[in-house]
Formats: sequence, C-alpha cells, structure tokens
Amino acid sequence: MAGIVSYGAYIPYYRMPRSVMNAAWGRGGGRGERAVAGYDEDSTSMSVSAGIDCLKGTNPKTVDAVYMATTTPPYLERQNSNIVATALDFRRDARNTDFGNCLRSGVSALQAAIEAVSAGSLNSVLVTVADMRLGECGGEFEQSSGDGAAAFLVGNEGVAVEVEGSYTYSDDLSDNWRVDGDTFVSSWEDRFGRDAGYNVTPVEVVKGVLGKLNLTPKDITKACIYGANARAQASLARAMGFAPEQVQDPMLDNMGNTGAALAPMILIAALEDAKPGDRFLMVSWGNGCDAVVLKATDEIEKIKDRRAIRRHLAIKGTLDNYGKYMRWRGLVPTAVRRGMRVAMSAEWRERQLGLPLYGVKCLNCGTVQLYMSGSSMRTHICHECQAKDNFEPYRFADKMGKTVSFSHDFLGGGINPPMTRAVIDFEGGGRGLFDMVDRDPEECKVGLPVEMTFRKIPLGPGSSSYFWKCKPVRE
Repeated sequence: MAGIVSYGAYIPYYRMPRSVMNAAWGRGGGRGERAVAGYDEDSTSMSVSAGIDCLKGTNPKTVDAVYMATTTPPYLERQNSNIVATALDFRRDARNTDFGNCLRSGVSALQAAIEAVSAGSLNSVLVTVADMRLGECGGEFEQSSGDGAAAFLVGNEGVAVEVEGSYTYSDDLSDNWRVDGDTFVSSWEDRFGRDAGYNVTPVEVVKGVLGKLNLTPKDITKACIYGANARAQASLARAMGFAPEQVQDPMLDNMGNTGAALAPMILIAALEDAKPGDRFLMVSWGNGCDAVVLKATDEIEKIKDRRAIRRHLAIKGTLDNYGKYMRWRGLVPTAVRRGMRVAMSAEWRERQLGLPLYGVKCLNCGTVQLYMSGSSMRTHICHECQAKDNFEPYRFADKMGKTVSFSHDFLGGGINPPMTRAVIDFEGGGRGLFDMVDRDPEECKVGLPVEMTFRKIPLGPGSSSYFWKCKPVRE
C-alpha cells in the first residue's frame, strides 16, 4: 500500500516579533512572532531544505520524481521542481512537476503522488510544499503570514503513515487571490470568506470523509486543520465535532500562516508525537477543501530523528529590524553593491559542481577535492598522490565542516551586511570558500561547526540562480 515513508520540514532561522512590525507603523501590541525567510531564500530553496530533512538516510538516486507545490514560485516559466531535484542529486530521468495557484496545492500534490505510486507508474516520489506570501505593509495579512516548507517521501515500502482515504470539494470561492504581476495577496471582506466558505465547506468535507470510512470524530487522534487564525480554527474544529485536545496546534503564534505549507506542516508536527495505530485527519482550505485520513504504522518510530517542526522552532534568531525585513523582501529600493553574479550559461556548464555540489575523490589514494573533473574549474591532478585523471564523483552538499578562516565585508556586504565569507574544511576531506548565512557575526570563530544550505544568488535583473552556502550547526 502506498503511503508516507518519511517526512521533513523547514522553518527559516529568523523570526520577527509582531510587536516589532506594529512598532514600525506606530502601533502597540502584537502577540507572538512570524517566521521570516532570509534575503537569499525563496520557495525553491526552502523546498530543498525540507527535502534534505525528509531524505535523511535515503539515497536520492532511488527517488523517481519531485512534486513541488507553492503559490509563490520564484519562476513562472522555468520548472522549479527541476531545480529542487538537481540540488538534491536526483537522477536526470526523474519526472518532476510543479503544482501551484491554490493553497490546496500541497495536499493535491501529496494525493497525486500517492495515486502515482499506488498505480505503479512511479515507485517513490518526493513531495515538497513551500510558501512565502506577502501582505501589504502594515496590514493584518503581513503580520499573520509566515514562511516555511514541508516534505513527504511517498512510496510503497517501509510505509510509516498509511493513507486510509480522502474527500474533496472544489469551490470557486475567492476569499484570497493574486494575479500575475501582483506583489501582495488580495482579500475580499473577511466575513464573506468565513461565513460562506471556511465555516461551511470543511465541515461538509470532514463529514464526507469520516462517513466514507465509517469513522467518527472520536476515532481521530489529532485533527490537523488549516486556520488563518487560531480562533477561527478552534471554532471550525468544534463544528466538526472535535474536542480541544484532539486539535493539533497550528503554530500561528510562533511561525505564522505558511500558506500552502500550513496544513502539511501541522500534520508533520502531529506525526512527531505519533504512536503506531494513531489516526490523523489533515484538512486543507483554498478554493474548496481536501480532507485526508492517515494512520501511523510501526515504521513511524524509525523516522523520529528529523528536525521536522519541533527542532526547527527551537533553532531561531530574532529579526528586530523592520527596515531590514522590507529590504530583504525587495519592498524598498536598495543601493546596488558588489556581489556574486552568475550567468545562466555558466550555471549550465557547472551544473554538476553548482546545484548538487560535487567534487572528486581520487581512486588511487582516496583524497577528495572540491572541483569536478571535466568542469571549467576542473582538476586533473590529485594534490596528494599526483595521480592524473583518476577520479570518481564525490558530493559535498551533505557533509558537515568546520571553519578554517573567515572575514566580514561591511562595505560590499550586499543586502544584509556584513557579508561573511568562510573557508571550511569538510569532514572526510576537501576545502572550499563559501558565504556564511544565518549567523551572528559575533559567533563566528575558527573551528565553528557548519553545514551546507541551498540559497539563491543574484543572476541579473528579475532573476536569480542558486548555490550552496554554509551556516552554523544548531541543534
């Protein structure tokens, strides 16, 4: 039976207190905080991070496809799932697909993956869901939103979470929307979306799926319900017949509404505490509703070592400068500074080095070096034993490292000065120069443990590319 083999998540390092956002507009108050993606993050890079968490212990070459869902794709005409698959080192014949245009796209992608595996057309599919939606500055939507990602590995062997059934209603009720060229999400009058849609359709869909499976609300261990705010979610859960202790915390106070990723992330938070036999209900919302009933198996105990939600929530730094947030999101003009630029042609030529971060391993003595054989940045000679052109590919993206030296550039620091550059030695060998992100300049030191993170870099006006950077290891 096809089901969820593994799960993973990603919540950006930075959190902005809502009181900081209110203070910027001359208002007081503001409960909780929201997750804020870094200046060099987007839905694609966050999908890669969630995918890394999900694929822990899995050979990426065994996965047949990436289904990436988002309402905020970095590219409208370039397959974003291809970038994710390449960065995660999938096979070139992986069948990658983008899902979008609706807050239900993440659950739709998960259902499509389960159906593909059940039908036998694919054996294993990675589903990633990520969003970083923008609300108008100073508005309620800006405060309530948050950035984040979820990932599921779907297969038919070692299934940790079985899918027992689902039910769907599709309605063209537009309470939120964004047309091509819009920066911010638009909303209709709140009461209309709530009374005509959110308070009605999910109740009908949950009643439908429980009836289809001969279940009652008491059979559900945790209900994972999309909610634009905690009060609305609690009210909806009561209307569905769930007791408060059955409702999974939507985490709106400490990460915000992550759009298409919210319902999947709530489910992952519930799965972190799952025991074999526990039953879960995931309810999405957006132009209709999906309800999916899932049940944990004995395999659930084998995947409790992910960072997932709980550990990501604990790893954080405070962004207490609203001006910096506006600069990161491109909401104010920013002076052009020196920085790394990459051409599309160069990215293609260096595709083995760049996106999956490959180097070489000497077949004669085992020494590893960062640069690929056959690349324009190639190495022909092993610097240890001087053997010539006798290498095999060696991936660095999944390796930890330690800083050998570092520098802070305050003048050419780009959008988030100072720019920190570090030379790192990788575990197992190899050395490279990388930008360091998600760091406090004061914590940088020689010997600092670091891990690799996939981030975007400037390509030119209106576009960006991607490369790997390093960040401090935090647990």
